[in-house]
Amino acid sequence: MKPTNSSQGKSSQSISDLLNEYAQSHQNKTNKIIHYFCVPIIFWSITAMLWVVKIPSVENLAIVMTVLVSIYYVSKDLKIAMQMIVFSILCLLLNSLLESQGLPLLMIAIALFVIAWIFQFIGHNIEGKKPSFLKDLQFLLIGPAWIVKQLFG
Repeated sequence: MKPTNSSQGKSSQSISDLLNEYAQSHQNKTNKIIHYFCVPIIFWSITAMLWVVKIPSVENLAIVMTVLVSIYYVSKDLKIAMQMIVFSILCLLLNSLLESQGLPLLMIAIALFVIAWIFQFIGHNIEGKKPSFLKDLQFLLIGPAWIVKQLFG
């Protein structure tokens, strides 16, 4: 009999397993549509909130977090990582543009973050299933990857 390795946790799951598990609580058409809009908004709003936290020699916390999140995605799947890196860079460019226009980036980001989460919970109420991240925080990063995979294959 082969011994089991009980120390092997969720972090060692393949990206396919994680995406499939995430998809299980995102079957309802309305919930999916809500997620297609709200997950990217939430992702962007987090980068925007971190953008305003300036760090000498790095520029801001959003860049640091983008690098760290990119490492996570690369550890899971190179194709999805490349897609998420492109999306992350677009978010950072949008932050730079909005900041250069003198818009209240932090206030916009907080407002959209809250509104998007309200819709997310409405979507899960319609679906009748709890958000995946309540089971495992890793799904906060899997959600955006799932959207990218749904949109771009």
